[in-house]
Amino acid sequence: MPNPKHLLQGTLFLSLLLQAVCKSTIEPCSNSDSCNALLGYTLYTDLKVSEVASLFQIDPIALLTANAIDISYPDVEHHILPSKLFLKIPISCSCVDGIRKSVATNYKTRPSDTLSSIADSVYGGLVSSDQLREANSIPDPSVLDVGQNLVVPLPCTCFNGSDNSLPAIYLSYVVRPVDSLAAIAARYFTTLTDLMNVNAMGSTAINDGDILAVPIPACASNFPKSASDFGLLVPNGSYAITAGHCVQCSCGPRNLNLYCMPASLAVSCSSMQCKGSNLMLGNVTVQQTSGGCNVTSCNYDGIVNGTIATMLSPSLQPRCPGPQEFPPLVAPPTTVAKDTVFGPAPAPLFDGAGPTSSISSVVPSTGLPGFSPANGPISGISSGASAACSLVKPLPTLTYALVLLLVKFMIPVAL
Repeated sequence: MPNPKHLLQGTLFLSLLLQAVCKSTIEPCSNSDSCNALLGYTLYTDLKVSEVASLFQIDPIALLTANAIDISYPDVEHHILPSKLFLKIPISCSCVDGIRKSVATNYKTRPSDTLSSIADSVYGGLVSSDQLREANSIPDPSVLDVGQNLVVPLPCTCFNGSDNSLPAIYLSYVVRPVDSLAAIAARYFTTLTDLMNVNAMGSTAINDGDILAVPIPACASNFPKSASDFGLLVPNGSYAITAGHCVQCSCGPRNLNLYCMPASLAVSCSSMQCKGSNLMLGNVTVQQTSGGCNVTSCNYDGIVNGTIATMLSPSLQPRCPGPQEFPPLVAPPTTVAKDTVFGPAPAPLFDGAGPTSSISSVVPSTGLPGFSPANGPISGISSGASAACSLVKPLPTLTYALVLLLVKFMIPVAL
């Protein structure tokens, strides 16, 4: 007769083993191209803006503009952000070991740190302890030297900077126990079908700790390849600072036309006046005629060899554009309301209105041409349904092997 105690122990072990494997979207790649991506991150404690930026090794101003936080507040970089605040973290997404991930973040260990506490608490489940161990070749995870510098591999996707042939930036979102796939889709103004396609999901089932790639509509630039910010993408509802803090660009809220103007941080910048005119960067003139509306604008055209390039653009439009609209700015938060999320503004409405403002810088992305889910990203392969927590050495095979091993040892016990 089977031993009930052994069967119970085996069942509990199997249950814990299966629950330990969380899903993540993996994008294979075969080149050195990178893109800008976003991480959905919840603060584990009160932190200054500069401390959050240091945690991910990013520009504090980029952190603020990605979340549409007003950068004009005095001493904003030292403002204390409250615990449990949700932020979008702008990162560079690279191609490493044949898959997309970010390896630009490093963490220096403290006396009380363990791999689990670093992964689950400090980085909010965006990385696993196994990934930290593998990325840093740590033989014994129970032994960490104080001050040890760890590479933190963070999940990200590029998918050629597009979603359904439209410009997009991808947010890596860690699923919480209260989440449903439909609620996540609604929060980020996408469809349930698109979210399932992007993550190669066969059903709407999600688990706590899963990491989803969420496409956010973006405003794309048309800068020349000689520009150092060629391929700039700005997520809808946010801003970006470029050209050495001289230019700010915004996206939304009503369309996906990139709008750039001099930044409030500008101190020493090259001329921003369009040649052959008295218009400065961001200026627009309109003249109603019987045949429509003559519109002339002075647009930002990238930074080339350290010099701000401008382009004078005349056009005849059916109607004159209304006043420039900008994504709303928020004051640096001091408290967190229940379920407060700095989500993007609603998806743009293409109503033929004039350009709108938006800010956020992104390097061009190139996905791996290949198979793609129906209506999913133009290029790239998303294998979220079967991918495990580890991005360096995926674990599904190991999981099945352990299950088989468990069954093998349970059979003699039951006889």
